Amino acid sequence: MIQKIILEIRAGAGGDEASIFAGDLARMYQRYAATRGWKFSILDTSPGTIGGYKTFISRAEGEGIYDALKQESGVHRVQRIPATEKAGRVHTSTATVAILPVVEPKEVNINQGDLEITFSRAGGPGGQNVNKIESAVRILHKPTGIVVSCRQERNQHANRERAMEVLRAKLYEIQQSKEVGDITAARREQVGSADRSEKIRTYNFPDDRITDHRFNVKVHNIEKVLEGDLDALLKKINKI
Repeated sequence: MIQKIILEIRAGAGGDEASIFAGDLARMYQRYAATRGWKFSILDTSPGTIGGYKTFISRAEGEGIYDALKQESGVHRVQRIPATEKAGRVHTSTATVAILPVVEPKEVNINQGDLEITFSRAGGPGGQNVNKIESAVRILHKPTGIVVSCRQERNQHANRERAMEVLRAKLYEIQQSKEVGDITAARREQVGSADRSEKIRTYNFPDDRITDHRFNVKVHNIEKVLEGDLDALLKKINKI
């Protein structure tokens, strides 16, 4: 069955290394999507250090994509010597991953009066047209304080539609968790606070080992996994 998801990655604890790790995770999921033949489009990013991201939000669709990736939501922890480390010390950093199903408009009731929508010039790649018109969209959902944005499509209407998809996905997740009145509690329930002690998975570079702490699953060859070969890990997790 064709499924659609919103993938959100945010740098957590660890400064510059956290944003580098968030970038590694973003590229890992992109490469894995390519191997599975899934469609993958970036909606919005906030750049970090050395090709990393403070925030990375994308949309993907394909056969069984939500079923395959739903266990990825949570705090991912990395232990390695960062590219920015001069003394050769191993650092521990985190990034949060959220996998949200795309839902139909009828499944989430959104009052248009609750929205504050602003437009700006998108900037970045895409030619002169992107920079001349205010195509980037930012939507604030005032009751919850959720802010979503999209700047990757070529026109304002398309960016607004994609941003609304992200908003619906987040509100639906809150509804499902029965925490409608507390966005902070709902988000922590799904991805944690990004503290180093809260983790679902650790990528330990010195030992070349990935450990999923929920299922006590361990695999080796981190570089291969980060290149997009997630099957060895996901097949073990999804069988449990």
